[in-house]
Amino acid sequence: VIKCKAAVMWEANKPFSIEEVEVAPPKAHEVRIKIVATGICRSDDHVITGGLVMPFPIILGHEAAGVVESVGQGVTSVKPGDKVIPLFVPQCGECNSCLSTKGNLCSKNDLGSGAGLMPDGTTRFTCKGKAIHHFIGTSTFTEYTVVHESAVAKIDSAAPLEKVCLIGCGFSTGYGAAVQTAKVEPGSTCAIFGLGGVGLSVVMGCKAAGASRIIAVDINSDKFAKAKELGATDCVNPKDFKKPIHEVLIEMTGHGVDYSFEVIGRTETMTAALACCQYNYGVSVIVGVPPAAQKITFDPMLLFTGRTWKGSVFGGWKSKDSVPKLVADYMKKKFVLDPLITHTLPFTKINEGFDLLRTGK
Repeated sequence: VIKCKAAVMWEANKPFSIEEVEVAPPKAHEVRIKIVATGICRSDDHVITGGLVMPFPIILGHEAAGVVESVGQGVTSVKPGDKVIPLFVPQCGECNSCLSTKGNLCSKNDLGSGAGLMPDGTTRFTCKGKAIHHFIGTSTFTEYTVVHESAVAKIDSAAPLEKVCLIGCGFSTGYGAAVQTAKVEPGSTCAIFGLGGVGLSVVMGCKAAGASRIIAVDINSDKFAKAKELGATDCVNPKDFKKPIHEVLIEMTGHGVDYSFEVIGRTETMTAALACCQYNYGVSVIVGVPPAAQKITFDPMLLFTGRTWKGSVFGGWKSKDSVPKLVADYMKKKFVLDPLITHTLPFTKINEGFDLLRTGK
């Protein structure tokens, strides 16, 4: 058993508490990882506010990179000392989605069920004698974590962990939504709703795919300079207009965009993104985590005319196969990650990090 520091979330809408936790050794087919760097993602915050329902107490965090400390019986894909990225979407290689070329959302994921436990139904974390839940099979807001072998990818030993941790969620999710899920083509027009780290990664994906026009949409104009630096051709603040934003985008393009992306997780922007894409062959992709217990009401004529509405989890990448390749592409300078990193804080200042996230900084 390893004793180490972790940021425990005891209950909703409270700050993280830095606690000493006990991390049990890995069981068969499990891997214990020393976390070196972790990113803060809005999906972690959604758990705190109740938008994404998970059991408390819990150790959040799902975007990280680290080094294997030890492995359980039967583990073959990694060994102690390997640099790795934990995978919140595992790849078991056996379920329908894993076996299909069309899918990537392995049935062994804990996104839908929200059990907050290892695949065997137990936890590896204890604090003050209480069992602490895992978060989507990763739990990276801790110095050590345990994941299933299907939820970890070995990466290049030369990769800078404080950068490539973003490939564990934000970058891959956004970039893949453009190049994998939407399959943006050269010369096409795109609109991206929400310019956080994931939205900016969508912008990068659209640019890499050769889109001729990339319209970035956010109510925070402070985000526009970075969006332009990464490839946005136009930036639009819905607050600057009296009319609905989808009408603004249709006027700007003449017929609506070829591809739109909702990267916020709000039902109003999901329907606006659908409505702003071309009525017959437009494709709209939902990338932001939808809020719990909210439903969407929309005019079915929006779909009848031919639009496609689809979702994308982890950018459509098959995680265990793709993460090492994405890290290799980063090492070959095929894309940048530095512009997505605004602040670097010590682990004990995690609450300040969330304040920066919530204030759009």
